[in-house]
Amino acid sequence: MDASTLASQIRDGHLTSSNIVQVFITHIKKTNPYINAVVENRFTQAIEQAKEYDKKARAGKFLGPLHGIPISIKESFDVKGMKTTGGLIHRQDFIAKTDAVCIDKLKQAGAIILVKTNTPTLCFCQETDNKLYGRTNNPWNITKTAGGSSGGEGALVAVGGSALGLGSDIGGSIRFPSHFNGVIGFKSGKHQVSQLGHYPFTAHPLQERMHSVGPMGKSVQDIKLLNRIIQDNPNQGKEALEYPEIIFLPALKNYPLAKSTQNMYNIVKNDLSGSFSIQEDIPPYFRDTALLWQEIMSIDGGKSIQKEGFTSDRSPYLKEYLKEKTTNTSQYHKYFTWALIGAAMFKPHKQRRQEIEKVIDEGDQIIATYLKERLLIFPVYHQGARPHGTVYNEIFSILKTYQKYLPFVAYANVWGLPSLTVPIAKDENNMPIGLQIISSSENESTLFNLAEWLEVKYGGYIRCDTLDNPNLV
Repeated sequence: MDASTLASQIRDGHLTSSNIVQVFITHIKKTNPYINAVVENRFTQAIEQAKEYDKKARAGKFLGPLHGIPISIKESFDVKGMKTTGGLIHRQDFIAKTDAVCIDKLKQAGAIILVKTNTPTLCFCQETDNKLYGRTNNPWNITKTAGGSSGGEGALVAVGGSALGLGSDIGGSIRFPSHFNGVIGFKSGKHQVSQLGHYPFTAHPLQERMHSVGPMGKSVQDIKLLNRIIQDNPNQGKEALEYPEIIFLPALKNYPLAKSTQNMYNIVKNDLSGSFSIQEDIPPYFRDTALLWQEIMSIDGGKSIQKEGFTSDRSPYLKEYLKEKTTNTSQYHKYFTWALIGAAMFKPHKQRRQEIEKVIDEGDQIIATYLKERLLIFPVYHQGARPHGTVYNEIFSILKTYQKYLPFVAYANVWGLPSLTVPIAKDENNMPIGLQIISSSENESTLFNLAEWLEVKYGGYIRCDTLDNPNLV
């Protein structure tokens, strides 16, 4: 069941929060040893909280639309009384004293925080691994990546260990795990959800507009519900467009797709053509987006991330990278230190930074006009989940292969657009693959309507039951 259905069952008296919480705890204990998605739990507190919420329910007093529903939270969000480490060994004892803004809203809506889930070091990679908590595995095949940086959320929701989760996204960090694990995930538009209480905090304006907070779950209705709860202005936007034009990318040889991904993309395009106006086009700035994303992520040469990552003013990231590569004894994962090396290498000079700001200002206006009555449907990645390390090697390569693999997700980040990933099919390795729908913030209602159409047509979320019998793993 998704969270909305569970909430309805509680309201109707068919299920109790205590029963639901215990079922999730039992399932997490059975499956997490294989996927390593959960890094901290509050099982005891959640059981006691559920009992209190059941008393309120019997008295007809409901806190909100998520009354008594256990949810999971990406480790990067402050939850009072729980750790926020960023996967850093030197922060392993850091306990948050307050809730992040969005966590406070979820609690007010009646949600019970059950667990926190794994991320790469400081969320600085599209695969989930760090020196403090280790690597998260994809439940469909534990030899393959769960994606990142919300990889723990994606894996846990996929296996059914959480009714609903919360992630964040500055470079596909919600959409990669949603795509690889077969869950539904939503990257909100720029400035729609407060990031206060998220670690690390993105302070630079160009990076801040790329960073979004959003839900990951089992149904589009749940995504809409949680997004409404955490949004700063939940009533903004307009009525859904009656006849939106849907834009698909033409075949582009410089942006290769695996055969199974291309086939899925074509099938969806053909199926939609019977009910919607479909066009093939290359949206404005599409070919520039991956480079812009890389430059914005490197805008300060990685100094803000270095400051958080190291305990002294010096940032020996090169030394630590070489130490890890040669002896595997560094306290810092090679994904993290190699990304810092890249940020230093690709830092744009002052004139280029001014050019980027000008491009962004002009592009915002051009893209807003372009998307006025349009939606975009993009792939998420050129393939489904592959063995651990493959995505990292493709995105953080010295050969700059990110320019052909990253534009699909980077487009929504650079231009601050809402984007929702929906599972569509399986690839040749029986791994989930999905598509993302992108819109302007004012056309979110239209985006969700189309997502629900795709969900019904292709089945949407299907729980991974591979680990129901761990003896078969």
